Amino acid sequence: MKQEYDFANMPRRKNPYAPKLKRQVTIRMREDVIDYFKSMAEDTGIPYQSLINLYLRDCAASGRKPDLSWK
Repeated sequence: MKQEYDFANMPRRKNPYAPKLKRQVTIRMREDVIDYFKSMAEDTGIPYQSLINLYLRDCAASGRKPDLSWK
C-alpha cells in the first residue's frame, strides 16, 4: 500500500446524493416555538433546526394533520 495517493488526475464525478440534500427555505415561526426547540436542542445535543426537521418529517410520514378548528 502506498504512503500517499495522488488524486489530482482522478476523473471528476457529480455527487450522486445531490438530489437528496436539504433545501434551504425561509419560514416564520413564533418565538415560543423556536424557544421550545432550542431548549430541546440543549437537552439532546442535536441542533434545533435538525429537531424541527425531524419532527416535520415524522408528521409527514405518519400523515398527522393539524387541528384547524377554531372556537
